[in-house]
Amino acid sequence: MLVSVTFNNAFIFSQEERFSLKADLRSKKLLSNVIKTETDNVVKSVCIYGPNNSGKTCLIKVLRAIWSVIMNQPGSVMPNLFTENRVVAIACRFIEDSREWEYAFKFDAGNNVFIYEKFSLIEFDDHHNEKSTPYYERDFEKNVFYSKDDKLRASLTLMGKNNILLHVVDSSSLPYLQEAKEILSKFASRIVIVDMNNIPLNQTIEILKNHDNIQNDIVDFIKNADLDLEDYKYLETDQIRAEAVSLNRQQPTEELIAMKLQKSIEDTFRLVSVYKGLSVPSLLFDSTGTKKIAALASYVVSALKYGHILVIDELDSSIHFKLTRSIVSMFNNELNDRAQLIFTAHDVSLLDCKKLFRKEQIWFVHKDKERTYLYSLAAFTAQDGVRDNTDLWEKYKRGVLGAVPEPDMLETLIRIKNE
Repeated sequence: MLVSVTFNNAFIFSQEERFSLKADLRSKKLLSNVIKTETDNVVKSVCIYGPNNSGKTCLIKVLRAIWSVIMNQPGSVMPNLFTENRVVAIACRFIEDSREWEYAFKFDAGNNVFIYEKFSLIEFDDHHNEKSTPYYERDFEKNVFYSKDDKLRASLTLMGKNNILLHVVDSSSLPYLQEAKEILSKFASRIVIVDMNNIPLNQTIEILKNHDNIQNDIVDFIKNADLDLEDYKYLETDQIRAEAVSLNRQQPTEELIAMKLQKSIEDTFRLVSVYKGLSVPSLLFDSTGTKKIAALASYVVSALKYGHILVIDELDSSIHFKLTRSIVSMFNNELNDRAQLIFTAHDVSLLDCKKLFRKEQIWFVHKDKERTYLYSLAAFTAQDGVRDNTDLWEKYKRGVLGAVPEPDMLETLIRIKNE
């Protein structure tokens, strides 16, 4: 489970920002939204608001950068383009194997090297005072090198900086580094990032095609979304009912042939929705929203089943507000004890601290001429007029919470009319 992420000079963010999923249990409201552990208490879901092009997606990119660095996968760790500083600093805290850990690194994008890296175990005493025990540390700026593995410690200065330590050292004979590798790999493998504006159907197709043990759960999710579907399935044969295909007289024959020539498109074409006993190709007949729900189903069900950290950009894109709210409620439910949902949205109906969210579950990204800011609703107190029963939509609309665009379309209209 993710506890917090701290980053500096990353993407659109020019200064240090901290994104936290810690739960403040001084408030007893909606305790079902909290996962309680022996180390920290974390919230099950977080919603991020802000104007278009303000930095919400850049926060998602920070999480993706953590995943790509740990998993040694292609990805970008980009510094802020509007500063001369080319060093990106990122640190994340997470809970894995019932213990809390912290992993931090600094990446010099100008020279394409990692100039700092540290992995630590975070422990707490009875008074919740924390103690950090490093497993290893490499700091090329301060010339500090340490490892709990004596064999590794002597050679740390000789290791290359083009990648993190896990990927440049054989850890099989280094017990502490091997444990760090296993912990970090398990954590990163739980991070699943989805863009609703470009969400692939591949995962849903593979599960339906291979009759995975969560196939029925995915179909139930799609049917329970109130889409008027009787069933949703993947056909093992090319024989999709002729009358279903012939119904779409607007579809050019050449396009159908081209689709079947491509395996991925062919798989998509074999996904069928059943309406009143008639199987029809989902690709040709279902709405954009229905297709997105079908694609999203596998990610939501897998996250809840396997305890993933599901990160979704624009969750409310093409989806009815009641369905979006229901998805959030699935993660907030007391039956969920492992999975987390982090998502960006514009749907103001989710701004609800009465029934849906605790204050620390709502975050905002605000941008002015100077910089981009990241902050939580928990930063607003009763003195600011923000309580658990406050009408947040009214506050947000009036700009009390910030992160509201100020569009001025009148000038465009006047220009159009003058031309």
